[in-house]
Amino acid sequence: MMDPVRGIFFGEDDARAVVARLVADGYDARLQRERLAGEDDDEDHPWAVLTDAPELVLELLVDEHDGWLDVDDEEEPAPAPLELPTQPRRIKRS
Repeated sequence: MMDPVRGIFFGEDDARAVVARLVADGYDARLQRERLAGEDDDEDHPWAVLTDAPELVLELLVDEHDGWLDVDDEEEPAPAPLELPTQPRRIKRS
């Protein structure tokens, strides 16, 4: 199973509307409170919608409800190191 896609919303009504839309469209979706580092006030925490819907579907709903898509930026593996010469390059002929 794929990792769930996450959409973040500051308005609870927007987040609940997105969950309702996703469930109505046949996707699994749930709502949870997103705790941000350094935030003490529980009322300021945004809402996270986690779903198995394709990223594009959630992206459209996020745009419609003024949220943002939370994607993991998986780092691509570094390319293999180049083979460099071991001797200095000779410019002049002897």
